[in-house]
Amino acid sequence: MAPVREAARLLVVERRATVSPDTLLLRIGVVSLPVAALLAAVVLPVGLPPVLDLDVGVVWFNAMEVCVWGALWLVGWGQNAVFPLVGGYRFVAQGMGYELPHMFALIAVGLGAGSLRMNDVVAAQRDLWFAVWMPAAFVVYLISAAAMAFWGPMGQAVAPDVAGGVRADLGGPDRLVFETGRYAMLVVAAAAAVPLFLGGGAGPVLPAWAWGLIKLVAVLGLLILVKHRMPVVRADRFVEFAWVVLIPLTLLQLLVVGVVVLP
Repeated sequence: MAPVREAARLLVVERRATVSPDTLLLRIGVVSLPVAALLAAVVLPVGLPPVLDLDVGVVWFNAMEVCVWGALWLVGWGQNAVFPLVGGYRFVAQGMGYELPHMFALIAVGLGAGSLRMNDVVAAQRDLWFAVWMPAAFVVYLISAAAMAFWGPMGQAVAPDVAGGVRADLGGPDRLVFETGRYAMLVVAAAAAVPLFLGGGAGPVLPAWAWGLIKLVAVLGLLILVKHRMPVVRADRFVEFAWVVLIPLTLLQLLVVGVVVLP
């Protein structure tokens, strides 16, 4: 009941006010976070048909995830305060590290499936999950899933050393909507791993929706476990690691996938 009590408290708490904030940009950023999570979720077949079965579903998902960049930057900038602005800059810097490997991982999935349609990606894993023969892409995706929700070791944007970063001066309903969007993005990022790498709702005995839910809970549990086991990684060190290790690794994964699937 703790989340319910906290939500009820935030609904009645007064909004915090900074000096000369850009309220319009701030509210756009706060609202954009849950909206981006919702729009990203509509193309995901997690054991059930997606709401929108787009031919470019993988691209759509990535585009909605990129909207989180804009949302956090607007929240950090709009408050006109030091700590939120630092948190916004940190997220942009972190994004420069994870976004390219993330895109290469998704390209590997599309190449392996021969399609950018989510249902086609699931169908291509009928015999073997992509997580098995694209392990580098899967690991990179899990890292970027944490980054999408600025979660655990990728939580520089809301780190305690800057008093909570982008959310430092958020209060009341603004804080509630922001946190709702963050947790929604975490769930959506975990859910996307199911059709992208874990075969969707495929599995013995149980119905597809049950297998989809089991896989979602497993990925989400892994991300929660990582949050409690790993410290926050400095943005500059992660960017260096991404460019030196993750990008070459995902490019090598692309090469392997290309050799396997292309005639």
